[in-house]
Order: sequence, then structure tokens, then C-alpha cells
Amino acid sequence: MKQWRKITAAAVPAFCLAILISCGSPGPPEPPSLELPRAVTDLRATRKGDKVTLVWTVPTKTTDAQNVRELGPTLICRSLRIAANRCSAVGEVDSADLMPKRVPSKQAPSSPVQVSFVDTLPPELQQQRPLGEVNYAVETDNPNRRSAGLSNQVRIPLAPTLPAPTDLKARVTGDGVTLTWAATPPSSVISGLHYLARIYRRDTATKKDAIAGEVTANGALGGSFTDRSFEWEKNYEYRVAMVTVVAEGTSPVQIEGDDSAPVSVVATDVFPPAVPSGVEAVASGVGQQPFIDLTWPPVGDSDVAGYNVYRREQGQALVKINTGLVKTPAFRDTGVQQGHTYFYSVSAVDLRGNESGRSEEASEAVPTS
Repeated sequence: MKQWRKITAAAVPAFCLAILISCGSPGPPEPPSLELPRAVTDLRATRKGDKVTLVWTVPTKTTDAQNVRELGPTLICRSLRIAANRCSAVGEVDSADLMPKRVPSKQAPSSPVQVSFVDTLPPELQQQRPLGEVNYAVETDNPNRRSAGLSNQVRIPLAPTLPAPTDLKARVTGDGVTLTWAATPPSSVISGLHYLARIYRRDTATKKDAIAGEVTANGALGGSFTDRSFEWEKNYEYRVAMVTVVAEGTSPVQIEGDDSAPVSVVATDVFPPAVPSGVEAVASGVGQQPFIDLTWPPVGDSDVAGYNVYRREQGQALVKINTGLVKTPAFRDTGVQQGHTYFYSVSAVDLRGNESGRSEEASEAVPTS
């Protein structure tokens, strides 16, 4: 029994050494994460009036490729110069509200979150540098107010915009939808700037916007525009925005001002086409089957569907003699008799059935054999 104990005791050191060799040596410890969110790389900016809207994606990874567990605020940076790594903050977004608290480092990050911020350009900045630009960037901090630096930088023109037009009115006519509005002219003339009025049309059924047209607005107290590109029998909503055009450089820059209050229009066509004119009547020759040929210049309205032809004899009522619309500006009347004199007039009909007045009469006598 004592001999067995001696052998066992002697074997213990070798046994422990074997275990240590089989387990391997521990590697060097990994440095702790700095928890710095990666800098934003997709910052975008748009301007409408004096409002600049910034949009970007909240970082989900740190600079050392770990999942972001917690965020601090995101600073909104605005500067007249391109900044290397320094933020002139004009606001901040509490990014911590956009993601869960304390996300485990090995857990997959949640889907990217888009965030936006609206900055108001100071009027004095626009007046002092009307042909200049301002730079925007964002800086996403960790909870300790440390960051990996500024995002990509975007530039926005500082040219001032005009106030939104007022008193917008719309009137439906046979020529189109005529819009009128009142506008405030620029307070001073700035070389390199000119102005447009941009007219928007929205189809209220589809909610789709279209630019109906633009007109020059330099120094004008108001404006007008006739929209001819709409479709009849639809409901629309119109609005007008003044546009500042910076003509400096090879590519003019446009900055759109605020929209006017909208005005609604029901584009119902109750307007007939123009009255035909210049109707001529020529009878068949002697010995031919009697007929009278009518011709007239085509009516120029784009929506003319055809024509109606009317005939009468002296002292008798006027009668429409075509059964269906006459598609071309010509008609042969074979229902005439030799020795009779006939009086003709023509009207135009549009695609929605609106009929014009009748033309002046043309008369012709059918010769006898």
C-alpha cells in the first residue's frame, strides 16, 4: 500500500505537465475597444427656402469593427470653410434614442436607421454672402463625447430666396388653366442672381407632382401662366414657388423658395372648339349625278373630333345631314335635286362632345340637265 502511494506521488508532476502542454499557451490580451462610432459617410443635404434638410445613416460599427453598443449625441456642423476635423456646431441630435441601449458586442446590429435634421440659414448670412456657399457635416459621438471625426461634407448655396407667392388664383378656359399670383420682388439687385416662378401641378387622384412650367420673374410684382399640358376631366392642385438662379460659373445653381398656398381646379371641359370658316360649295356638272361638294379649312383646336354639316333651302328649317361626325374638312351631299339652291353651314365638335357655333353659310345651286 505504501509503495502504491509513492508511485502515484511521483507521477503527479508529469501528469500536470502533460495537461499544460495539451491546453496550449494563452495569447496576448486584446486591447479594449475605444467605442468610437465610425464617421458618417453618406450625409446628404437639400435646401428649400431658408431650410436645409440633412439626412444620414446612424453608424452601427465602431472604428475597430465592433458593434456600436451605445451612442452619444450627433453634432450638426455648419461652417463657411471646409473643416478638417473641427465642428462648428449649430445643433445636435440625440442619437441614443435611435438604437437600443447596451447592445452586446457579439450581437448583430439592428437595421440601419436614417435620421434627419433641419437647419435654418440665418438671413444675415445669406445677405452677406449671396454668391457663396456653406459647408455642413455631422459628428457622431460616443457617450463620453468622443468621436472618430467629421462626416463627409456637403455644400449648400447661400443665395437668398424670395417669399412664397400669395393670392394664387386659377381659372379654367378653353385655352387651358390660367394661373395668376402676387409676388414680392427682390429688395435689391444682386449681380449674378435672377429669378423664376416655378408652377407645380398635382394630380389629386395619384398624388403625383409635375412641373407645369416656369416663367421669368425678375422685378415683377406678380405673374401669370397658362397650363396647356393637363388632361381634361381630372382634378388638380396647383402651387407656385419662386426660384433663385445663381448664374455664376458654368453650371447655374437653382434654389427653390417656399411654396404658395395651393389652389384646386376641376378641369371640366365645357368649351367648344373654334367656329369653322371659309366654307365653299361646288355643285356637280351638267349631265352628272347631282351632288354638292363642301370644303373648308380645318379648325386648329387640338381636340377636334370632327364636324357637323347643316343644310337648308330657302324658307325652310336647317337640318343636320351627316349621320356620324365628318372626320375631314370636306363633305359630299348627294341628297340634292336639280334646279334647287341649298345653303350650308358647318360646326366643329371636340372629343368631349362640345359643339361650336355654325359657320357662315355658303350657297350653291344644282344645275338642270
